[in-house]
Amino acid sequence: MIFNETTDRRNTNSLKWDNPDLKYNPENLIPLWVADMDFKAPESVLKALAERIEHGVVGYTFPPDGYYRSIVNWMGKRHQWNIKKEWILPVPGVVPSINIAIQAFTKEGEGVLIQRPVYGPFTGAVINNGRKLVNSPLELRDNRYVINIVDFEKKIVDNNVRMFIFCSPHNPGGRVWTVEELKAVGDICIKHNVLIVADEIHQDLVFKKYKHTPIASLGYEYSNICITCTSPNKTFNIAGLQNANLIIENTDIYNKFSNHIKKLALNEINLFGIIACESAYKTGEDWLVQVLDYIEENKKFVINFFSHKIPDVRIMDNEGTYLLWMDFRSLVFPGNSLSSLILQKANVRLSDGFGFGEEGKGFLRMNIACPRSTLEEALNRIKIAIDSLL
Repeated sequence: MIFNETTDRRNTNSLKWDNPDLKYNPENLIPLWVADMDFKAPESVLKALAERIEHGVVGYTFPPDGYYRSIVNWMGKRHQWNIKKEWILPVPGVVPSINIAIQAFTKEGEGVLIQRPVYGPFTGAVINNGRKLVNSPLELRDNRYVINIVDFEKKIVDNNVRMFIFCSPHNPGGRVWTVEELKAVGDICIKHNVLIVADEIHQDLVFKKYKHTPIASLGYEYSNICITCTSPNKTFNIAGLQNANLIIENTDIYNKFSNHIKKLALNEINLFGIIACESAYKTGEDWLVQVLDYIEENKKFVINFFSHKIPDVRIMDNEGTYLLWMDFRSLVFPGNSLSSLILQKANVRLSDGFGFGEEGKGFLRMNIACPRSTLEEALNRIKIAIDSLL
């Protein structure tokens, strides 16, 4: 199994493994925090990149027709969403696109709604651009997040919300929203003229029992108010190539966004991102099926470990993503940060739940996209550390 192979990522300027901002970074640290995998990208993708390097000229470029066809075909096959080439807008990344959307479609002081706990840069994008942060928190029911539709609409009305940033599938909880849930939030946004910016970067990382549905695929009334943010980066572990694609059916929204990125001189994308994206969508499906199977087995391994050895910690059984949301609230530890305690006592770095909003206090997020031997070592260290703290 290729995913059992360990690749030494130290001293490669890896944010995950060599983070210069981390004061405590011993040689035997196991980092299970930032959302990239410790698996090599598909061989076919690496080959396509190597062939372009071998050519020797890496000058200015543009996405060819095959690039757009690969995206159209991927969305149709994997998500049963029939999109058109003219809806696709290549961009440098999803997070920059969320910030640009806020700038282009809202005014300072206007309300932008998010659902905490949620991916931290959503909060930063709203606040840093001088917009009013409106939170409709997700509700935790039976160890699973659900949307409070009543609160969702009330927050929109009370705060004159102009934009909703939607995390689908959800990070950090791993929820894959149902069609009924998507229609419920979509109908409210249609009713109140709220633009949906749907971060669907994890759309391909969904386990067998579940199905991701792009909210814009539900019909024109939804796609007409939607900017869908997609990328091969999480799917195929090529995040360093800084490539993403927006899918926007509404021509006015498309043109306004496109004009805004031209003003910022961000309308050219990375040559190697173009090559990797097209190659991945054309040739990477078998690799994706295999990596999803491996990650799902990792998930079962972690849940089983905690249920038998640290039963006071509840692990959310995620429906998608390679991120596990871990509830430590029943345990009381000395000190400040949960993640800092685990880092200091176990030499394992996890993401602190507080970074996803106040609703994440007492939680940790674990990246399980790594060889099982790495995961097993990290879990054993965490067990020893928790025993010592208690």
